[in-house]
Amino acid sequence: MNILYLHGLDSKLSPEKKAILEKYGKVYASDLNYYENPDAIETIIDLYTDVEIDAVIGSSMGGFAGYYVSNALLRPALLFNPALMKRSVPQNIPSQENYNNLKQIVIGQKDDVVSPADTFTFLSEDFNSVTDIHLHLAPRLDHNIPVEFFEEEVESFFRKLGY
Repeated sequence: MNILYLHGLDSKLSPEKKAILEKYGKVYASDLNYYENPDAIETIIDLYTDVEIDAVIGSSMGGFAGYYVSNALLRPALLFNPALMKRSVPQNIPSQENYNNLKQIVIGQKDDVVSPADTFTFLSEDFNSVTDIHLHLAPRLDHNIPVEFFEEEVESFFRKLGY
């Protein structure tokens, strides 16, 4: 299994979280500069044209990018606090004609960086009849994803995929 991980705006994939993902397959985690590249989504898709990505995982800005990358690749996605509605750094959104069949979206109800209400608004406006959306509302979770919580969500996600 090939897993594409997309980090947030000012973060990287930690060694602990990478080790969790490596239990399920090979992890691809490019260093993305969202500030300098307003076409990060297209760049990500272009970077992996020769790799059969099986799952997309992203957090915050990476969750935003992961939403669209998973649609373009028709792959399932696990998104943590995705910045779907608003972002502090402008990004171009490619036209989308496809929707993938599974998105597990984790929303920290105490997130003060990405508004949980904005995420709900986006999902209601982007509703389609194809995507199987699994929402996990985490009442004590803020914007940062603790390693233990990350591991639980990753395990849940891959169980849904049959792993």
